[in-house]
Amino acid sequence: MTNAAIPASPSREDYARDYAAALAANGDETIFERDEPIGLFVEWLAQAKGTEPNDSNAMALSTVDGSGLPDSRMVLLKDVDARGFTFYSNSESAKGGQLAGHPAAALLFHWKSLRRQVRVRGRIEPVTAEEADAYFASRARESRIGAWASDQSRPLDDRAVLEAAVARETERFEGQEVPRPEHWTGWRVVPDSVEFWRDRPFRLHDRLRFDRAGPAWTRTRLWP
Repeated sequence: MTNAAIPASPSREDYARDYAAALAANGDETIFERDEPIGLFVEWLAQAKGTEPNDSNAMALSTVDGSGLPDSRMVLLKDVDARGFTFYSNSESAKGGQLAGHPAAALLFHWKSLRRQVRVRGRIEPVTAEEADAYFASRARESRIGAWASDQSRPLDDRAVLEAAVARETERFEGQEVPRPEHWTGWRVVPDSVEFWRDRPFRLHDRLRFDRAGPAWTRTRLWP
C-alpha cells in the first residue's frame, strides 16, 4: 500500500464490527433459484431506493468510440421491464454518437449501502417517439428548457454562455409548453447477460449470471 488515502483491506475485526448487518442481509440463498433476472433486479432496486442516500437508479453506462476506446459515465435508469433497461439523453452528445456507431452497451449499478452490484450487457435499441415524448413531458419545465439550451458534450467557453442560452430558451417558450427536441431521445439496453454480485466476508462474494437463451434464460453461479 503506497497511498495512505486508500483504505486498508478489512480485517476479521472490521467485518465483525462494521459489516455484520449488511453481510447478514446478503446471505439468502434463494436468489440462486430464480429463473429470470428482471424480477430480481426490480427487487434489489426497490431495496436500494430505501437505503441509498442519492439516486438509487444511477448506473454507469459504458460505450465504445470510433477508435474502439471504451467510455463510461453515470446516467439515470428511467424504466425497466422485460424488454430491457431504458435511459434518455441528447442523441448529439458523445454518448449518442457512440451508441449510433456501436449499438451495444454495458451498465453497472453499484449500491454501496447494500453492498451489491448488478452488471448488464446487451445491444441498444432506440425507444419510440411516443415513449420519448411521454418521458420528456414528465420532466420539470426547467429540465425541458435545459434540453433545448445545451449543446451537450461540445466545448463551452464559460458558465455565462450556458446561462444566456437558458435565458434565451426560457423567453422563447414563455407561456407555452416546452416540446421535446428532435435530438433528445432514449435508448433501451436489451440484455444478453445480467450478473448479480453481493458482498460476503473475506472476498468470498456471491455471483449469479443470467444469459439469454432465446425467450428464456440460463443461470450460472460464478466463482468470486
